[in-house]
Amino acid sequence: MTKDMHDIAVVLLAAGQGSRMNSELPKVLHHLGGVPLVWHALNAVQSLDPARVVVVTGHGAEAVEKSVAAFDAEIVCVRQETQSGTAHAVAQAEDALSGFSGDVVVLYGDTPFVSADTLGAMCTSRETSDLVVLGFEAADPGRYGRLITTGTELQKIVEAKDATAEELAVTLCNSGVVMANRDTLFSLISDVGNDNAAQEYYLTDIVGLARDAGKSASVVMCDEAETLGINTRAELAQAEVAFQNRARAMALENGVSLQDPATTYFSFDTVIGRDTVIGANTVMGPGVTIESGAQIRPFCHLEGCHVSQGAIVGPFARLRPGAELQENTHVGNFVEIKNAVLAEGAKVNHLSYVGDADIGEATNIGAGTITCNYDGVMKHRTTIGARAFIGSNTLLVAPVSVGDEAMTGSGTVVTQDVEPGALAIARARQVNKPGLAVKLMEMLRRKKSKKEA
Repeated sequence: MTKDMHDIAVVLLAAGQGSRMNSELPKVLHHLGGVPLVWHALNAVQSLDPARVVVVTGHGAEAVEKSVAAFDAEIVCVRQETQSGTAHAVAQAEDALSGFSGDVVVLYGDTPFVSADTLGAMCTSRETSDLVVLGFEAADPGRYGRLITTGTELQKIVEAKDATAEELAVTLCNSGVVMANRDTLFSLISDVGNDNAAQEYYLTDIVGLARDAGKSASVVMCDEAETLGINTRAELAQAEVAFQNRARAMALENGVSLQDPATTYFSFDTVIGRDTVIGANTVMGPGVTIESGAQIRPFCHLEGCHVSQGAIVGPFARLRPGAELQENTHVGNFVEIKNAVLAEGAKVNHLSYVGDADIGEATNIGAGTITCNYDGVMKHRTTIGARAFIGSNTLLVAPVSVGDEAMTGSGTVVTQDVEPGALAIARARQVNKPGLAVKLMEMLRRKKSKKEA
């Protein structure tokens, strides 16, 4: 039979406490590549264009459900009130999949690297097999359950602690990921018992039950690295290294120049066009898009921003969420941009903060400029027109606007709108007091001497 991708549903297990993480935070909410672990698994299943996605929560359910909703508000969450094994967890999704008659793939919120290609291979295998299990050849099988096969047929899954010496010699291991028709899956789960030391209902038991019922079971293979599950902070750190190495390799392959790949950090959704140059010690947080031909110089931190073609950023610059740099803009050293649009050719080259602002094309922002956007309660916006010149050390007290081709004198505090073409100067008149500096210093030194005596 030929499967329509819209006949796929996903059950993602995210109920575990993750006690080995030694954390108050639910395991699946620990970050990898700048976003929660569970987002990686949710992202992978998008390749299936699933008709439904059900996430099973438990420990820290409210926080996990909030994170899932932030990824996609249409995802359904159900709760496993008591953690009684993986089969029991999947069973909690049965009602949420009522009326659905297609295939269901079971994935795990703490296993972030299962690829779209692997999921596609499982869909293909389901065309000829009632039950599909994802397996891998383990370099060190150790604690993993073993997949016992005859030819291409999967006979059973044996837990390491229950395996014979012959079965322990098998290196084909179980990932826990399975796929079956919805009715088949839940029928098999209903027959799973808990006659074991932990008195839990294990999803692995469905293979033996399927074979006993005369159903076929097969194995799809993937690289061991795809099945990496995160149970400890050490494993999370290893996963971060793996994620960053993959992201760096992909960027290089796609025509991005990384001056020092080992010190360049990507996020889950980083997008960079070819012929972009990324300097050393650069960090991309979530939500960064950099178009072709841009330059990100060393020691920059970017998040939630868009950098257009020909733009130059850094060194030592920070782009915060909402920063929009249009073509051929310059953002220099020790400059912070937040929720602001820099139109084509605009420059903010030195030691400035531009927040909640619209900067016109070819406008030059002098060193030490600050848009004073926060009054302690509300944020306010600054608008600067095209080809304006903002003198060094200007404070723009929002809400305020500066017109096209206007100027501000150095040290000006702008509290009123500046019309196009005008020069704004707002600073106290300078007064020089001859000899007063020497007298003042002598007085201060005498005071200091008396205090120390």
